[in-house]
Amino acid sequence: MHIWPVQDAKARFSEFLDTCLEDGPQMVSRRGTEAAVLVPIAQWRKLQAASQPTLKQLLLSETARADLDVPVRGKRHRRVAEALD
Repeated sequence: MHIWPVQDAKARFSEFLDTCLEDGPQMVSRRGTEAAVLVPIAQWRKLQAASQPTLKQLLLSETARADLDVPVRGKRHRRVAEALD
């Protein structure tokens, strides 16, 4: 992965983008510190899809996804239907 100083990335953006599309992700540095990465859209979509769990994974997960107040079963009284006259 090539590291581009932010000034070069700005001044030669078309070249920066073309290099990303041909060679893969390109790093941008600001004052010598890694700041960002430009990745091709296909790779970005793969990363996004991989980071989100599927419905199956959510349903089979042992950890709760939300704090729900679920009443304890058997503690509630059922309504009794009154006989009609």
